[in-house]
Formats: sequence, C-alpha cells, structure tokens
Amino acid sequence: MSMSWPELRAFTSAIGTLLTVHAVTVEVHETGLALAERHTLSIYDAMIVAAALHADCDTLWSEDMQHDMVIDNRLRIVNPFRVAP
Repeated sequence: MSMSWPELRAFTSAIGTLLTVHAVTVEVHETGLALAERHTLSIYDAMIVAAALHADCDTLWSEDMQHDMVIDNRLRIVNPFRVAP
C-alpha cells in the first residue's frame, strides 16, 4: 500500500478502535504449534488459526488455506474469493 511508518501506525490505530484486538499469548502460541503439527499448516497459518480459536471465532476467511476445512469442530475456513462450481 506504500504507506509511510506514521501512516501505517495511524491506520492500524484506527482499525484497533473498530475491532477487538486479542493479545498473542503463550497459550495461543502453543495451540498454534500443535495445530501446525496436527494439520500440516505453515507456522504462520497455524498461528492465525490458533488466534481465531482463542477469540472464539467460528469462521476464518482466508484465500491461502483449504476452503471448508474445519478445525477442532468449531472453526471453518472459508475462501472469500472461491467461485462456486
């Protein structure tokens, strides 16, 4: 997006006023490691999934992960750009 550091800080600050921000805790990190191993996710994707689980999300929008995959029987991954067959 070619933002300067001050512009990026202002943007993320504005987003933080609109959304609930959850800290990445040791528990989230440990969950992410277990998910990466169990589901053969990249460590980055696993940390995103772990954060979503700890935030009690039921849907995770991602174009990179497997569409319709369900994690721990409660988090469904949905590709927002998938065209229905």
